[in-house]
Amino acid sequence: MYLFLLFIAVPIIEIALFLKVGGLIHFWPTIGIVIITAILGTWLVRAQGAMALRNVQTSFSELQDPTEPLAHGAMILVSGVLLLTPGFLTDAVGFALLVAPIRRAAYRWLRSKIKVQSFSMGEPPRQSQQPNDQVIDGEFHEIDPKTSPNDKPSKWTDH
Repeated sequence: MYLFLLFIAVPIIEIALFLKVGGLIHFWPTIGIVIITAILGTWLVRAQGAMALRNVQTSFSELQDPTEPLAHGAMILVSGVLLLTPGFLTDAVGFALLVAPIRRAAYRWLRSKIKVQSFSMGEPPRQSQQPNDQVIDGEFHEIDPKTSPNDKPSKWTDH
């Protein structure tokens, strides 16, 4: 229900802001602001997105919890979408998400709302293998399912 209200409220607010700003500074300056914020936002998102990607890669390579760098990357991605969407409200929220302290505050708020049950990364470390004195020798014979004494082929040979 909240998402539905958001999809209704945001365009209405954006239209009202366009009308208000356009009435104050006229049409072409309003369009110019929208284009400049899209260009500036794209440049900032690109720079911060590359940094966020490096942070994610570092957390993976150092076997650290990648949750926070991934969340920051996702927020930077959302800010890019908002900055490319024409409008003053979406631009304000998009630029706000490019500010690291605001992202950290949003991350802390989201983390307080979400409970992680478990987290694991990769295989557990292997124990050093000691030589084993128990060796089991065996022989095998390949069985052709067509010449098998059973009418049904073995489940091991089903393909």
